[in-house]
Parts: sequence; C-alpha cells; structure tokens
Amino acid sequence: MKETLRMLRSQLVPMYGRGEAEAIIRLIFEHLKGWRPVDIVLHEDEPLSLFMREKVAGILDRLRRHEPIQYIIGHARFYGLDLEVNPSVLIPRPETEELVELVLKSLGDHADLHLLDACTGSGCIAVALARNLRFPVVEAFDISEDALKVARANADRLRVQVTLESRDALNLKPGSLSGEPWDAIVSNPPYIGGMEKAAMERNVLDYEPHAALFVPEREPLIFYEALARYGRQTLRPGGGIFFEINPLHAEDMHEMMCALGYCDIELERDMCGKLRFLTAKNPS
Repeated sequence: MKETLRMLRSQLVPMYGRGEAEAIIRLIFEHLKGWRPVDIVLHEDEPLSLFMREKVAGILDRLRRHEPIQYIIGHARFYGLDLEVNPSVLIPRPETEELVELVLKSLGDHADLHLLDACTGSGCIAVALARNLRFPVVEAFDISEDALKVARANADRLRVQVTLESRDALNLKPGSLSGEPWDAIVSNPPYIGGMEKAAMERNVLDYEPHAALFVPEREPLIFYEALARYGRQTLRPGGGIFFEINPLHAEDMHEMMCALGYCDIELERDMCGKLRFLTAKNPS
C-alpha cells in the first residue's frame, strides 16, 4: 500500500499539484475500498492485492490522459450529496454550490415554493434545492436527453421529487411547464466564449460536454436573455431569478436585466472574489 501511494503521488503531484493529487488519491480509495482518509493511513503498511493494484493502475492510466476522476469513478460530491455523473453532464463545481447557497439564504424560510432549474445537467441544483427547502415544487429541464437520464437517476437515488422535462432554453414559452408561475428561476447555463478555450484545462476541454459549456462568441448572453424574458412572464410578482454568470460579462448582465425591467438587481462575488452570480426580482 505504501509503495502504491508513493507511485500515485509521484505521477499525480506534477500534473495536479499536491492538494488536488491528495484529494484524487482519497477518492480512488474511497471508490475502490470504501475507505475514509484515516483508513488510508491505517492500512499504509499492509499488502495491497494484485487485483487492487491493477485497478489503481487502470485509474492512473486514465488520469494521465487528463480524464476527470469524477467521470472515472462515476460520482461527484455536491452540497453534501453524492451525485452520479458521466461525460453527458458537467461535473458540478464549488461555485454552483455557492449559487444553491444564495437561493437557500434568500428563500430558505419559505415553504411550498415553486422553483425552476433551467439547463439542469446532472440535476445538481434541482436535487440540492429539493433536499434543503420545505415542501418545494421543483421542476427542471435540459435539452439533452442523456443529461436528463443522469438527473432522473440522481433524483431517484436521493429520493427527492423533481419533475424533469426536455426543453430548449432558447425556445421556452409561457405555459410550457407545469410549475408556472414560479417563485424562483435558477440557472447555471452555458456561458463560456470560444476565445476562453485557450486558458482552459485539458480535463475540461477534452471530456466535458461542450454544449453545456460554450456559447457563440458574439452572443455571450444568449441563454440569460432567453431565460430572463421567459421569467418576466412567468415569475410571480416579487419572484426571484438566480444566475451563475461569466465574470467577464457581469456589467453587461446587469444592464440587460435592467433593460428587461427587473428590479433589486445584485451582482455577487464567489469565493475567489469574482462577480459570479446575479440575483434579481420580478417587479411586484
């Protein structure tokens, strides 16, 4: 076991840095052995079977090709939940956990709310809200049938009630979803421009679904505008909209929401200090 750990660190630290490499090693042994971090230390001087060493080597080979560990093991942690993921959905990010926290901070004292999660992907936002709000009606949609299969699996396994539909965010009309009118619309839609690809990591570019990441360079707000227009017609008076956004377009987002007639528009920073979220209300 000690030799296996030494080999993993020698390969992974140059690729990912020490902190991320150690996190990946913990995930490997949680996946293969069901071990907690303390178990890795406790078993460090024990033999590791040939079968298990081969399993570790197979995972390492995929990691060397920059495949995300979450896709390799088929799971990702999000807001305290264990979610199924595969290459048809984005791997949930810590920033999106912060988006959920914004919604809960704003609406957590209310019950029986109707919420829409637009462009749901793995269903991470919808499932987290369904688990943490009191008796909500949560509906979510995505254009990808493969993504919806993952979202349904997550909702079923975590025993939450989420209505999942196949819809196109760019062609959403009032009356097309059963939960209307909404108390809140939440979304982390595609928002990365093509010019930003050069700065992105290979594990994202080579493996995660581009349709869930990228927007046309000349239309960076295309999803936000479509959802905000839909929201003006389907949000209850005083209903909220909660977006995860591209910091490069934060001011443009603010101007667009003003032009569409929203009020109480706020830009919020993420844990790294970037303007990552926008909240707004439908006028009363």
